[in-house]
Amino acid sequence: MLFALVSDLDTWEERGPETPAPLSRGAFDARRARSDAEPAGTAVRFVIEADGEAVGSISLFDFDVLARHAEVGIALLPEARGRGIGTEAIAQIVEFAFVRCNLHRVHLQAIESNVGAVRAYEKAGFIVEGRQRQHAWVRGRYEDIVVMGLLRSDWAQGR
Repeated sequence: MLFALVSDLDTWEERGPETPAPLSRGAFDARRARSDAEPAGTAVRFVIEADGEAVGSISLFDFDVLARHAEVGIALLPEARGRGIGTEAIAQIVEFAFVRCNLHRVHLQAIESNVGAVRAYEKAGFIVEGRQRQHAWVRGRYEDIVVMGLLRSDWAQGR
């Protein structure tokens, strides 16, 4: 499932700034091995499950231990999208970030055309903090990157 997510060229631009390229299983396995060897506290990764099946992944990464913030990233298989699974996973990782990791702020980035993701983030309490205009090359055209954030105090108020 994780290999299927990262090798899906149709959604490549929604997950990161790298140029879309086929990913071999060997290259994926090597990347996972490097990731597993990272020091504790560098990133926290979870598999998203629905109806007993792995359907995605979600992570906290780029922790700033002094300012107490981290970035959130999520990826779902196409068949898991639009079912509220991402919304629930975002809500759970936000709670994990504030309650278990003692973070002050969580932030993320999304391409503007990924309206389903932006809507899920807003449901979890994230607010749009800004845009990077025409920052991403997505399927043949430039798109804005929407920068969103959530403070622990805002999250606690909305609970």
